[in-house]
Amino acid sequence: MKLILDTADTTAIRYYNDYLALDGVTTNPTIITKSGKPYVDVLKEIVEILDEDQALYVQAVSEDYEGIVEDAKWLSTLGKKNIYIKIPVTNEGLKAIKTVHKLGIKILATAIYSMDQAYLAMHAGADALAPYVNRMCYYGNGVDEVINMQTIIDNYGYNTEIVAASFKNASQVRELMLNGIGACTVPVDVMAQLFNNENTNNAVKEFTANWEKTYGKKTLR
Repeated sequence: MKLILDTADTTAIRYYNDYLALDGVTTNPTIITKSGKPYVDVLKEIVEILDEDQALYVQAVSEDYEGIVEDAKWLSTLGKKNIYIKIPVTNEGLKAIKTVHKLGIKILATAIYSMDQAYLAMHAGADALAPYVNRMCYYGNGVDEVINMQTIIDNYGYNTEIVAASFKNASQVRELMLNGIGACTVPVDVMAQLFNNENTNNAVKEFTANWEKTYGKKTLR
């Protein structure tokens, strides 16, 4: 499963990119505004942090068909080889997905709340799907719905990847991991739950304390 960080906080991106084998970063308009910086500066800084194999997912802001297509064209020139344009699966968005796909620009269909929307987006040409796992839990079982989306992909042979989004806790990520979902994009607080395990930290401290007690130092040499 690909592990993607869902943030525009460049400090957090640098930190987790240093420690983990991140497959990319997702952003959205709300996340970028929280940075307090000009959005172009934020995007350029993220591009500089990531290498050419790591994906960057950036969302179109316009709501109408023509505007979404123009946003996609402009965002695709950011200088990132592996860039996906996030297009919400509104009526206008689905129309735009068809056009942007024909332009050869990679697409992540986003703000997906149902299996129906996932199917329509992949059938229109989306390269990836971003179902909102935790938000879907308000209307049913979000994890199960994402697993059903993967079943559609497998049954009909769509060349589409799920990039599951909107997580409340690490348990939701683990459930999708166990069910063969291709990728999860995880916010910083949930990433910390996956990354930090106090049991491991305490075990290492115990090993070090015993070593130091016997040999008078914390290193091998």
